[in-house]
Amino acid sequence: MRILRDIDSLENNKLMVLSTDKPETYQALGQEDLLQRIVNRIRQSLELRKILDETVAEVRSYLGSDRVKIYRFHEDGSGEVIAESINGDRLPSLLGLNFPADDIPLHAREMFVSARQRSIVDVKSRQIGLSPLNQSSAQGSTGFQEITYRPVDPCHVEYLTAMGVNSSVVVPLMHGENLWGLLVSHNANPRVIADQELQFLQLVADQVSIAIAQSALLTQALQQAQREKTINQISALLHSQPDIPLQAALEKTVEAFQGSGGRLYICSSDTDQPAISLTAGIQPTCADAGSLIIEQQSSWQVFFTPDITPSARSQIWAIADFYQQPELQTLAAQFRSTPIRGILVIALQYHQQFLGYLSIFRNEVDTEKLWAGEFSPDQRQLQPRNSFAAWKESKKGQAPAWSGDELELAQALAKHFSMATRQHQLYQQISALNAGLEQQITERTIELQQAAEQQQALLDVVVKIRESLDVNTIFWTTCQEVCQLLSVDRVAVYRFNPDWSGEFVSDFESFSPNWKSSLPLGVNTVWHDTHLQETQGGRYRNNETFAVNDIYKVGHSDCHVEILEQFGIMAYAIAPIFVGQDLWGLLAVYQNAGPRQWEASELKFLTQIGVQLGVALLQAELLTQTRQQAEQLTNTLRELQQAQTHLIQTEKMSSLGQLVAGVAHEINNPVNFIYGNLNHATDYTSELLDLLQLYQRHYPNPVDEVRQRTEEVDVDFLTDDLPKILSSMKTGADRIRQIVLSLRNFSRFDQAEVKAVDIHEGIDSTLMILQHRLKAKPDQTGIEVIREYSNLPPVECYAGQLNQVFMNLVSNAIDALEESSNLKEPGSASNQSVSSTLRSNPTITIRTQMIHRLSEAFVMIQIADNGPGIPAETKERIFDPFFTTKPVGKGTGLGLSISYQIVTERHRGSLTCDSQPGRGTQFTIEIPLKQT
Repeated sequence: MRILRDIDSLENNKLMVLSTDKPETYQALGQEDLLQRIVNRIRQSLELRKILDETVAEVRSYLGSDRVKIYRFHEDGSGEVIAESINGDRLPSLLGLNFPADDIPLHAREMFVSARQRSIVDVKSRQIGLSPLNQSSAQGSTGFQEITYRPVDPCHVEYLTAMGVNSSVVVPLMHGENLWGLLVSHNANPRVIADQELQFLQLVADQVSIAIAQSALLTQALQQAQREKTINQISALLHSQPDIPLQAALEKTVEAFQGSGGRLYICSSDTDQPAISLTAGIQPTCADAGSLIIEQQSSWQVFFTPDITPSARSQIWAIADFYQQPELQTLAAQFRSTPIRGILVIALQYHQQFLGYLSIFRNEVDTEKLWAGEFSPDQRQLQPRNSFAAWKESKKGQAPAWSGDELELAQALAKHFSMATRQHQLYQQISALNAGLEQQITERTIELQQAAEQQQALLDVVVKIRESLDVNTIFWTTCQEVCQLLSVDRVAVYRFNPDWSGEFVSDFESFSPNWKSSLPLGVNTVWHDTHLQETQGGRYRNNETFAVNDIYKVGHSDCHVEILEQFGIMAYAIAPIFVGQDLWGLLAVYQNAGPRQWEASELKFLTQIGVQLGVALLQAELLTQTRQQAEQLTNTLRELQQAQTHLIQTEKMSSLGQLVAGVAHEINNPVNFIYGNLNHATDYTSELLDLLQLYQRHYPNPVDEVRQRTEEVDVDFLTDDLPKILSSMKTGADRIRQIVLSLRNFSRFDQAEVKAVDIHEGIDSTLMILQHRLKAKPDQTGIEVIREYSNLPPVECYAGQLNQVFMNLVSNAIDALEESSNLKEPGSASNQSVSSTLRSNPTITIRTQMIHRLSEAFVMIQIADNGPGIPAETKERIFDPFFTTKPVGKGTGLGLSISYQIVTERHRGSLTCDSQPGRGTQFTIEIPLKQT
């Protein structure tokens, strides 16, 4: 049906326009105010959709219409309602619905353009009024000719009736000289349109046209700005540096066109240089691995190669649907597995030189469109539409066309890519010229690169072999990788014994689904081959690789074939494994499913793997030897350090023992002489004093000289004090004898071997030697020693060394007590952790007792102090050599280490430490009662 079918056969019937019930002045004022609001909104907003929504709302409110809508035409003549305002539910909404081109025929649209014609339809009177705009009026005027009426087409009446409309007004919306859309007012009831209202609608239409033009200019400016921004970004990439980042530029170009993929193909500028092909995003697939890339295929080159003429230097092919080009059907097969539908190909040319192609791919799209009711173009002339219920039209796999803006962008980018491509080629040529002096190295590099490609598989295997130096891992990795790379059923490593018999040390199998091993080789499987044993390796001693394609066609003996059949072997290849100059074993690959033709490259690969396996075994062997030697050296060094430390300490103690023993011996003789004569001196003195008293009693009146001498020497005092002096001398001599005896007991120079001794005697000798450190001093309290001895039998031990342990432990206890008492003056802040008991009564407690463990008797000696204790982190290292917490010059860090060795190694005992900060420290010695 055509709404304005007979619009070109207007009658000259003129009808009077009915006036409304509004006063003209009030209506004019309302129009002016409303128009001003619309104009203000257009000036304040740049969003066309918002302007249109507010305009239809204002117009409907002013006219009191049931529906005001704005209808926009598409390029194909169809249209869509893009803005709408409805009075309640008096009419259904048409917003977003599309109408076919036949609803407003072409000649009607032409009348809207040529005459700027407005139409007024009254369904009840079946009249249509037409009012062309007065073209002679000044620009911007709303003048129009009188409204002429004629009968409306019945089809048009039925169309409006089906839509629920009884009266309508249509005003064209122009964009320049083109019909952009329509401003439409609908009423469910008959309604007369006044001249002022029609004039108002025209004014609104003019303002909307201004907004449309403004929006179009803004859109165009934004698109132009975006296009220039894209060009600048890609140009910056293409011209930023000599080595052009073509891949990044290609990806940016694909993004700019919102494509799904792209390609950049640059022809070779030199016969010795290959063409460059870069890709981004989704790509067509080649039929097989040996196929040429699409730019090198004949169909592509025939269709897309430009004519190198001044008029065709920037030739561009914009193909919306690749499958609609018969000339490209041979290439279409490579695109069928992809969603690519459109392709934009840009020929890159610089002056008269063709450089290559820049291609952009665009995927197919799925479209959905809401239509106002079902329609059938073939029956539109016979039956009007009777329903405008919305229905959705969905189309799959549509090919969107390339727009003019995109082609303009492509044209601009073509110049930049052409210049950058030529620049890239020149840069490559200059680089090649600069590399002329290194031509021989370059050629050698190319050869090595080709060799590297051929050896890539070998390197992969070698890398995995070298990742581990464990022999079992090397064997397993080698068998697994060779089995996969050569696609064989079994790979095994065979090792020769010294008598040239052998066994399999590793095996890896990879079976086909229809075949199963009847007898697996397995690790430690012995292979009885008398020939290898008699010839000490046969041909493999000469570093030969041997291959058999079919065991039945090589001339093997029956027994040999029988053995091979037992293991399911139909074909095999064997390479020797040399470790240094010695034949270590064999690397064998087996085909079990059937005969196999071994390729020369496969045998070469197997030989190289055998060589690498030999190197890996040699490295593993050397590593093992190195580790063993390193471990031996470490142990030897540790033992040497311990022996050296022990030797130094032993030598020191031996020298000290000799010195102490010598001094004790030398002191002992005069002390014994003095001590032995003191008794006689005492007796003689006593007799002389008795004789003197006897003289005084019988001769009370001595001569003057005797009396004077008696007064001078004070005989009475001398008689009283001389026995005391002799007694003191005897006590001192006895003390010297005890000290000498303690020194001799401590040094035990005469007891260097294991002997049964009294442990308590050694402890007491130690305390006697350290007595000067235990006594009170003016600045510190004396240290109390508590002895809690048990009844112990003689203990078998190295007495001198054990006394050395007692000396170290007691000395350390004294050091700890002295340090804690000298921390600070009592009462200071940093001395609060030291208890008052410790400051007033420092104590060392020594306990001994017998214990039994596992039917063996032990002697336990505990030496404890109530000092500050040892921190946990320090306690873990106290027995380490050279570890000390004492200031430099006051400790060597060897005392406890040597003590630990003496107790644990020399006496098969244990030395432990139990200490908590603030609660003191206790060392416990446990040694067997008898040494075996």
